Amino acid sequence: MPKQLAWVLQRCVVAPLVIVLTVLLWTTLPVTLLVTGGLSPFVPGWLRPVRLLWLVVVHLTLESLLLIELFGLWIASGFGLFIRRPFFERIHYGLVRAYLVVSFREARRVLHVKIETVGPAPDAWPGRPLIVLCRHAGPGDSFLLMYALMHWYHREPRVVLKQSLAWDPALGVVFGRLPNRFVSARPGQGIEDEIGDLARSLDENDAFVIFPEGGNFTARRRLRSIARLRRLGHDAMAQRAEAMAHVLPPRPGGVLAALDAAPEADVLLVAHTGLDHVVTAADIWRALPMDKRLLMGWWRVPRGEIPEGREEQISWLFDRWHQIDAWVAEHRPVDLPRPRRSSVS
Repeated sequence: MPKQLAWVLQRCVVAPLVIVLTVLLWTTLPVTLLVTGGLSPFVPGWLRPVRLLWLVVVHLTLESLLLIELFGLWIASGFGLFIRRPFFERIHYGLVRAYLVVSFREARRVLHVKIETVGPAPDAWPGRPLIVLCRHAGPGDSFLLMYALMHWYHREPRVVLKQSLAWDPALGVVFGRLPNRFVSARPGQGIEDEIGDLARSLDENDAFVIFPEGGNFTARRRLRSIARLRRLGHDAMAQRAEAMAHVLPPRPGGVLAALDAAPEADVLLVAHTGLDHVVTAADIWRALPMDKRLLMGWWRVPRGEIPEGREEQISWLFDRWHQIDAWVAEHRPVDLPRPRRSSVS
């Protein structure tokens, strides 16, 4: 689909539909609460339908409010003429931070989940730009990572995102106005150049974020990725990938482009457990974590410890992904005691 047509559909069709749906949900909420409450005894998980319904209401409400604010900013910026100026960029980062804070606080309350760091908690490393390499295992991990970087560490992320996320009514618009890149799931010519351009000139509070696996982990994708490496003649990489059971083999092109474009940046590795199987809408209904403790692991690698040559950097990246794979195997989500009825409303 041409980008111009997609732009028109998103802003003139999808965005108004989200606002209409939000109003409809709020006006019918008493009825839908009765229906989901009646279904709850027949569904695994305490009040799962009610809790999921409320999260949908919160999500759509935040999306609608954000759309209205973005429209106002577009007008205030001279109908988009100055929308990429630093003043408006800071406002957009503030909107994203507020969206993530409200979303995650409400999700933690309603789902009764805790997010904890395994090992020493990382500091913010002020004054140092970062290249963040994160395990990819569901859309929730992207939001969790962004929440941590922006709220805990006051970073301004530059993110390499899947093209499909550009269709999100509000986030697609706001991320499109910030220094991010939407890329196809199938790498093509020029993507590494785009990644290099995005990672260039990072300042002291920037964090360049990339998911080297290129997609959410599933067992089928893991086998396809290994087969792809063998088809391309990368037998050594395929053999190393076969030894990793919980992650996809990393695609080094984008990571190497970022390392080359930002030689002053340290690297931050991030792993997590608990969102591994939440990929589709059906997974959200069936496997969204409730009453659990989710774990995150962080490892900073000073730039001086990263080798210089291309082949050496690829080997280093696979070594780090073996480290993440071993961490995921060792750390699994932990069940929490079921909340009292008064704690979720």
